[in-house]
Parts: sequence; structure tokens; C-alpha cells
Amino acid sequence: MTHPHEIRPDLEEGIDRKVLGQLRARFLKLNEGRMARAMSGLSTRQQSVLTLLPLFFHVNHPLLPGYVSGNTPAGLSNYEPDANVLAEAQRLTRSFSYKPRHGSNPPRPIHGLFLMGSLGSLAQADQSDMDVWVCHAPDLSESDLTELRKKCQLLETWAVGQGAEAHFFLIDPARFVLGERDHQLSSEDCGSTQHYLLLDEFYRTAIWLAGRTPIWWLVPVYEEVAYKDYTHALLSKRFIRADETLDLGHLAHIPPGEFIGAGLWQLFKGIESPYKSLLKLLLTEVYASEHPKVHCLSLRFKHAVFANQLDLDELDPYVMVYRRLEQYLGARDEPERLELVRRALYLKVNRKLTGNSSRSASWQRALLERLAHEWHWDQRQLALLDSRSQWKVRQVGSEHGALVNELNYSYRFLTRFARNEHTVSLINKRELNVLGRRLYAAFERKANKVEFINPGIAPDLAEDTLTLVQVPNRNAPGQTHWGLYNGSLTTHEWEHFAPIKRSRQLLELLTWCHRNGVIDSSTRLALHPGSSDLSEFELFNLLGSLQQSIAMPLAAVAEEPLLRASVPSEVLILINVGIDPLKHHRDLNILMTTGRTDSLSYAGVRENLVLTLDQVTLNSWNEVLVSRFDGPHALLACVRDYLNNLPKGRQLPRLRVHCFCHNRAQFIARRVEDILDTAQNLLLSELNHRYLIQVQQHFHVLELVPGHVKHVALASLPALVEYLGADLTCYSPLHLDPMALEDQDLSLVLPMGQPECVQVFYRVSELYAHLYVLDEFNALWHQRVPYHDEQSLLVPLQRFLQSIQYRRDALLPIDAARPLSLDTLYFQLMPSGPVRARRVEARPAPQTSVNEYFYDVQAIVGNAAPGPVQITLYCNQREFSELEHGDQLFSVVAREIVGQRRERARYRCYITDLDLSGLLGDGQRSSNLYLRYKADLERALNEALEQI
Repeated sequence: MTHPHEIRPDLEEGIDRKVLGQLRARFLKLNEGRMARAMSGLSTRQQSVLTLLPLFFHVNHPLLPGYVSGNTPAGLSNYEPDANVLAEAQRLTRSFSYKPRHGSNPPRPIHGLFLMGSLGSLAQADQSDMDVWVCHAPDLSESDLTELRKKCQLLETWAVGQGAEAHFFLIDPARFVLGERDHQLSSEDCGSTQHYLLLDEFYRTAIWLAGRTPIWWLVPVYEEVAYKDYTHALLSKRFIRADETLDLGHLAHIPPGEFIGAGLWQLFKGIESPYKSLLKLLLTEVYASEHPKVHCLSLRFKHAVFANQLDLDELDPYVMVYRRLEQYLGARDEPERLELVRRALYLKVNRKLTGNSSRSASWQRALLERLAHEWHWDQRQLALLDSRSQWKVRQVGSEHGALVNELNYSYRFLTRFARNEHTVSLINKRELNVLGRRLYAAFERKANKVEFINPGIAPDLAEDTLTLVQVPNRNAPGQTHWGLYNGSLTTHEWEHFAPIKRSRQLLELLTWCHRNGVIDSSTRLALHPGSSDLSEFELFNLLGSLQQSIAMPLAAVAEEPLLRASVPSEVLILINVGIDPLKHHRDLNILMTTGRTDSLSYAGVRENLVLTLDQVTLNSWNEVLVSRFDGPHALLACVRDYLNNLPKGRQLPRLRVHCFCHNRAQFIARRVEDILDTAQNLLLSELNHRYLIQVQQHFHVLELVPGHVKHVALASLPALVEYLGADLTCYSPLHLDPMALEDQDLSLVLPMGQPECVQVFYRVSELYAHLYVLDEFNALWHQRVPYHDEQSLLVPLQRFLQSIQYRRDALLPIDAARPLSLDTLYFQLMPSGPVRARRVEARPAPQTSVNEYFYDVQAIVGNAAPGPVQITLYCNQREFSELEHGDQLFSVVAREIVGQRRERARYRCYITDLDLSGLLGDGQRSSNLYLRYKADLERALNEALEQI
């Protein structure tokens, strides 16, 4: 359906020069409105910069800024300065006088000037850059271009003096059409991988300053596919003159690889500034989901101009992006993501709608108010967003979950799109892997890892006053944990408030506070140590040690460390945190008077004063991890783990050992440091050693084999024998006697085992199905589950296997000899039903939509010594821990999952991701082990579901 004011200059019906003039006038009218909006947000001196730029490229004059020499290319097509420009130049330098160029056709090597960036848009701010495209003639020599670059550099310096940050980019339109360019074309540009998407942004956002106008303006949207023929006709039949327009190309087709490049760049930026990247990241998703029939925003923009729909608000670059995302997410029924987009846009614009504002009458505020009214935002919502600079842990933590969800989803979307479109070149594959590791390091949860919750969400999380309390654990009598509370609370006041954060161990909580900037040098701490021996002196020194070892803010991680597995760079070991060891031994008088100074084995009583060790590690990926060691073998376990994590053949981490307990702290720290130094030196000799250590009345051996350190308790020979006979973690083929198995399913499955892949077999039998998995080491996993259809049977398992593969890949060097990704193969045992299976048929992997959004249930299982394992569940980034819910954990999570479902049908709950590094470390373990834990967790979850 055509708009009553739409212009349709068709080749078949003849093109009217008058019609083309009307079209150009419409674009210029819209351009004039945007320019006025841009000027209204600039200071007088900044306005002068934009006003004078065309003149500076039109003439070479020694008195004007940017002058290099008389040989610098000058002359701007179709431009003559008006009285206002000349008056502005006179104010700048009174001695300047303009002399018009003479001759019938004076050379005009500068074809056009265009302003890119957020100027003139809803998001224009005081600090917005001026990115100026200087389009020039294709026949300029290298010396001409060198002169022109010098001129641009001088103009950038001059602009700074006027309070403006300007960047100039030289464009040869003929080369640009071919995708050739030498440099970035904006301060937001990621490079040559985004030619068409950058052109799309140019056509819908650029403000024309002077010179020729784009010929693209005159080509109807429905002629975009015939762009070359159409523009050739316009020029060859002289409907327009060649010196009136410049050609930067068309947008009839966008190669799928560009969506990968754009997504990679925005994800990379989003790790530190997620709000800023969110809109472009989602727009990339919209475009990719439409591929190959992408109707990009610049075509919508042009269609509106052709239809004479010149509403400056609706054609604002940011409003256009928002409307497209609103349409996309509304069609997908994803209101949570849409609300996140709205918050991102509001915070990007950064115009507070609450309180008094000196710029309350601005067009930006009026437009933003109209949008907020559309969104049904009340004053409370607006006040919360306007107070972002004062956001603290609770609000930031809530927002962090939504942003991490979005970034992780975008990464999964990009990888699936790349795989489906076969666009993963060697470069893209490397970039995808590196980016995956950046996301893993920044956001992935795993046992012992300290979560960073503030990636550019709020400027400062530091609290003025906090209360630190050792809290009795109501769910486990006799055990305690630590809680952090707002304000300075008395002994009984804290019981009536919810803590900011709970942790089982004090160092875990303090490290989280330090990593996230919750505690800084000005924070006042009230301490309620409970049954611990923690003093304010020790607490002060613990925080000082953290600040010394992990200096904040952390430097950005370069690409090179991400090509390899992470290695420790800083290690801090703190001994007996909150414990006075002398209170824990039988004969205080003997210990206080003995002449022996061995903190591990005193004469007469043979007591060990090293009771607990907390290890804080900063690794080469900027991950911060906290490990706790206690119990009879705490020291040896700590030494073993420290040595096993040492980087082979590279720089050793900086090691610090401290103890601040009440008695013998210096002796204890020195003794442990000596053991670590000796063991480390033996290991680095590249020879095999045995290091014998006496702890109390027991002997322990550290078997120091480079690449793998083992701890053996010599007093337990059977345990030693069992340890030496442990299975190897490598592929083990299984040979079957033909008569060995009566179970026909297994007799078909087991002989098919093969290395370096995961094989999934399934058999449908009426209401149930049997799942079998042979993992990469040929270990078997089996599960019997209710059956609905193949999709619901296989897709949850596929997602889970992909998630553990993602974790496994992130810990391997990118150039590792073994493949980074294990193939997963699918097979069905036939026939189905109650009869015996007689054959195996290969099946394709289950297909899911490239942009399918699913409910994420992540489990983290770690040690909680002494005691059983510690389980924490995350439902779409919302945390549910045993600390908070005790033995009701699975019931609470089951209710949360059911509450989020749109369907009334009751179906199984699934674990979509699992981290076992708290139990197993970062070593490569088989898929079978993950599947066993998955089955146990799902069993508990679904038993709880049945009780709801």
C-alpha cells in the first residue's frame, strides 16, 4: 500500500527531474532538523567548529586552523560560504578575507562532509564526539592524501581547544563501495568486517554538512536490488549531474559474516559497558534472524522519507532502533528483554525525568517523557533509574543478572548462527573462541570464583558503614556462616535485617567485597565475631593483604593470555583466619613455654598450629578465586593444589603468605612459606622428587612429578595402593564377548564406542524412553525418563552437553592438540516399543531455532568441608543457596521454575549447566561424571516438583 505523499520515481514510467528534486529536498529538510537539534546541544564554541569545518576544507589559508601548505587539496563541491560562515571566520581571525574561486570549473577534490555519531540524536550528550567523514576524489595522489591527513590532525587539535572532540576519516567513495578502506571510520568502528552494517548506520544517522549528497537518497527501496542499473540510468540519462552526488553503495544484501563481526565487537565492548552495547547487539540479532531477507533500518528510514513521513522524533536514530527492537521482542513475547532494552535506552540518553533539571525544556527530555509514558513507567521507576549513580549492591546485583543473561544469550545466538550459516572462517573461529573466554572469565560462575557484579552498571558500590557478623546456621546446628549488613548494627539489631551477602567463610566474603569495591579505605566496619577469634586488628590486616595482592581496578586482559588456559598470577595464602590455634590444643602451658618453634609439630604434644588456610588467587584471565583448606591434611592439600596450578615454563605467580592470629603468627607464616618455597623449587628442577613432611605424628609425602603433584599419606598403605592404582582419564575401548550381555540395548550400544566424541542413544518404549550416552572416554551413562516427544527428550540433553563443552573448551589452550569441541552423535535403537531392539540408526542432531530463548537452570557443586557438598542453583541468574534455604532448596527452586512457566502442563525440570570445578579443580574430566551429577540433581528437583 502506497502512502498518499509517497514518491515513486520508476524507470519504466519515466523519471521526472522535478520529482528527484523533491526527494532531495525532503532529505535536506530532515537533515536541517537534525542539524538544528545537534546545534542546540552544543556550546557556542562547539557550534563554531561545525559551522566553520566546510570552509576549512574549501580553502587553504595560512590564518585559518588546519593550514598545512598551499599544496593541500582544497575545494568543496557545490559549496560557497554564506555570510554567517564568513562572519564566524572573521571572529576567529580578523585578517581573513574570502576570495571566491574563479574559472569555469575550478577543481573541487573534497566531494562531501558528513557528521557521524550521536550528535543530533536522542542520545547526544555534552561529551559526544564529532566523527566527520571527508569524502574525496579518487584520483588524489599519496602526497595529496598525506597533506590532507596532516590537515585533519591539525583540525582535531584545534577542535580540542574549542571544547570539541573531533575525528576525521578520509573516504574514497570508489574504494569504499568495494569494501576497501585503510582505517576505522568512527570511534565506534570495529574494522573492515562491518562494511554493510556501517553503511546502514551511515545512511540512517549521518548529518550532511556540505558538498555532494548521496545518490542512494534517490533510489527507491524496491529498486535497491537493481541499484547499479538504476543509478547508471540516473547519470547516463542526465536526470542528475555527476558532480551533484557521490556513491557509497547500496544495502540490497548483507553477508551473514558481518553479523558475526558486529556481534563479536559489541559483545567485546559489552563485557565492560553492557548498557552501551545492548541496543546494537540486539539489533544485530534482529538482522541475523531475518537473514537473508534483511530489511535494515536505513531502508525503513528511506521508505519514510519517500512517503513524506518526516517526523524528527520517529526518525531519530535511537528511536528507530528502539521501535525495531520493540517490534521484534513483542512478536517473540519476551517482555523481560524488552524492559531491559528500555532501561538501556533510558540510561544511554541520560536525561533525568525526576527532580529539577536546568535543561528540562529540551526536545530530548520531551521525547523521553513521551516514551516513558508509553512504557507506563511511574515516578518510582524513573527515580530508581535516575539514581543510578547511587546504586549499591542490591540494585546492581539484580541488574547484573539480567545483563549477564542477555550477553550469554547473544554469544550462544552468534555461535549457532555462525554454525548454521557456515560463516566460521579461521579468523572468526579464533575470535569467537577468544570472546567466549572473555565472557567466561567475566561472567561465568564456578565454585570458588568470586563473582564480579558491576560491569559498568554503577560508578561506585562502596558503602559508608557495614556490619560483619558471624551468624549461627539455623539449617545446620553447630555450624556458622558470615553475613554482611548495611549500616552499623548492634548485637541484636542485625537479626531483623536481610544481609547484603552471605558466605560460609570470612575470606570468601571479604574478597567479594574487595573485588566489587563494596569495602574501600573509607568504609567503617562494625564487627560481631560470634564464636570466632577474629579481632578488629586481624580484620584490618586481612583487608590490607587483599588490597596489596589484588590491586583494583584490574588491568584489561590482553588477547595473548586468553589463547592459553588461565594460570595464577597473584596468590595470597592466609593462615588461621579468625582462629587462635592455642585455644584449640590440649596443653596451653606446654605450648607457650616450649623452646621448639616448629608450628607443625611441637615437642611433647606434637600439635599442629596450622589449622586452616585460605588461598586467594588472581589468574591471568582476571578471575579471582578463593579456596579453603582445613582438616588434618589442610596444609598438604593447599601445597598440592598450589603446585599443580603453577604455570609450566612461564613466569611464576607472586606468592604472599600471611598470618594475623593472636599467637605465633609470624612463626606460622614463615614455616608455611618455607614449605611452599622448598616444594616449588624441587618441582621446578624438572626431576621427580619425594618430599617428606611430618605433621603431628603422621608422615606425608608430596610426590613432585612435573605436571602432576600427588599427596600420599604414608601411614595408610591400603590408601596408597588404591591411589596408585587409580584409573587414567583417557579413552578405554571395551571389547565384548558375544554372549556376555543379554540386554539387547547395551549389546547394540557398547560396541559403537569411539574416542573424541560423545554418542547419544535413545530408545522409545511406550510412556518412557531410555537414554544412553557413551562419552569421549567410552564411559556409559544411562537414564530412564518419561517420554513425550523426541524434541523434549533430546534438546535438554543437547543443551547440557553444549554447556559443559563450553566450560571444557575455556580451560584449554586454543591451539591444543586435541579438538576444542567434541562432536555429539545421535542414534536411535529400533524398533521402538516393548519388543527387543535389533538395530541402531543414525539420527541428525535435534534442531532448535537459532534465536530460541530457554529457561536456564545452572548448578554449582563444590566442597563444603567439613560436611557434604555445597549446592547452589541459579534460575535465570537468580541465586538459590543452601545457606538461605537449607533442606528446602530443591522445593523452593521447583516452585520458582513452575512459577515462571507459561504452560499449565506439568513436565520435568532440567539442569542446563553444571560446574564441578569446586570438587574437581580445573582438570579435564569426562562428560560421564557431569551427567551423573546432572541426573542426581534432576532427581532431587523433580521429586520436589511432585510434592508441589
